[in-house]
Amino acid sequence: MTSRKTLARAFLWLAVLLGGPLLGAKLFDLLVLAGAWSADPPESLAMMPYGKAWPVDTGVFFIPFSAGVLVAGFGALIAGWRTPWRYRWLLCLPSVGILLLLILTVAAFWPMNAALYYHGIGSPKDTITDAQAIAMARRWVALDWLRVAGATAAFVAPLTALTAPWPQDVAPRDSAIIRIVLALALAGVAGFVIWFVSGL
Repeated sequence: MTSRKTLARAFLWLAVLLGGPLLGAKLFDLLVLAGAWSADPPESLAMMPYGKAWPVDTGVFFIPFSAGVLVAGFGALIAGWRTPWRYRWLLCLPSVGILLLLILTVAAFWPMNAALYYHGIGSPKDTITDAQAIAMARRWVALDWLRVAGATAAFVAPLTALTAPWPQDVAPRDSAIIRIVLALALAGVAGFVIWFVSGL
């Protein structure tokens, strides 16, 4: 049990060390960058941090840090799986929470980013009207507060788990079916992380 505790705590520290900068950058991205490009669309869309005018894509920061928090979260969850639920929920929150936020990012934010960017530069790929761009920019900002809340939880949960005493009691062993389902779920998460990071 000591080795599992040490491993879980190492992953928790990694989640905290990656989650703090991720949360700070997410707040900066929402309040400063998105605050600028969403201020008065469609004209302000020219300030979106993409294209030749910006030397660095924000994804270069967010993708590896998000993937790192995801891996650290699942590492802590796997190492601490036999802890009772009163403690294990703290291990579930960063792993499952960041996974859901990354899926939201891919499914909702990436298409909105492309649509708004193309509209802002007057690209031939533009498919939305000015009114749709205004509504989409507002929806983007509103949804981004969900990512801020998720990043906060993904930072606070491992920090709380680190400061809480490690449980001395052990949860009962899962059945073979549950272990198979968990193994398939983890394989799916690993595949998603590889695909997500491959976009760098």
